[in-house]
Amino acid sequence: MPSLVAVRAANIATLASFPPSFTPTALFLGGTSGIGQAMAQSFSQKTKGNSKIIIVGRNRSSAESTIASFPPPEREELRGKEEVRHEFVECDATLMENVHKTTKELLGKLTRLNYLVLSPGFLTIKGRNETSEGIDKKLALNYYARWTFIHDLLPLLLKTKQSGEDVSVLTILGAGSGGQVDSEDLGLRKGYGLLAAGKAAVTYTDYMLESFSSQNPSIPFVHTYPGIVRTPMSANVSGIPKPITTLLNTLLYPIQTTPEDCAEWMLYSMWQGSEAGGGAWRRGAKGDDLGRPSFIEEGGGEKGVRLWEHTMRETRSAA
Repeated sequence: MPSLVAVRAANIATLASFPPSFTPTALFLGGTSGIGQAMAQSFSQKTKGNSKIIIVGRNRSSAESTIASFPPPEREELRGKEEVRHEFVECDATLMENVHKTTKELLGKLTRLNYLVLSPGFLTIKGRNETSEGIDKKLALNYYARWTFIHDLLPLLLKTKQSGEDVSVLTILGAGSGGQVDSEDLGLRKGYGLLAAGKAAVTYTDYMLESFSSQNPSIPFVHTYPGIVRTPMSANVSGIPKPITTLLNTLLYPIQTTPEDCAEWMLYSMWQGSEAGGGAWRRGAKGDDLGRPSFIEEGGGEKGVRLWEHTMRETRSAA
């Protein structure tokens, strides 16, 4: 695996390989904090302000502060233009109704979407906590909302790809840590547990990428594991007293990665998938190719179809 220095250079080289007129649009779901926030900032810097960034989340003040830190467009002809006008879109993604409303709004205003980066979530040791729609909140953010954003925004992603521009979808969760799941208990209404929920979200994501990739072979879908990252999420674990999380983070400090360094690896993984020209990819914390899990068929197979149908029902998505 390449060094961080090599990864930074590769990311810069990737952007340099695009035409000078390339003005990408990137959407960061979960971009108000942690890895997503660091990626949005890094993306803005690497594109020298010549990009449009949309941050979707709940924390308006954090998003506006992040956007204010972005550099102005280096290309003078872009200054003040819609192509580089950054935006915050408020959305509580635990509710699929909100997600559909947000994606509909985005489809109505965007003319292109090059990069879709998904990293919403929270840490908790509490049990199943259902939303008003009957979906566990942890699974809602780690899987269902991400699936819905991809599903709903695919027409725009395909339109952008067909215009000849670079397109990639990246979901940051736990590539490489999935396993067999119970196809008779999709959504874990019977066998919910913290470990089961974590494994299910990762495995569902792997099936999700296989399904989306088989239907849309020109677009790369990348699932990454970020490693142990020093983020606000790791310092605020629902159900654990603050002093204990502080102690745990102190002990883990030597092996933690900063959000800024992690962002470099995540961008690298996203663009490596893009350079491959399509497919479903899983990459580790240092950009290493993890391959397809042995328990998942290419394209998802019958289990992938069952999960797809279940997800369509749970998210109330149109075919």
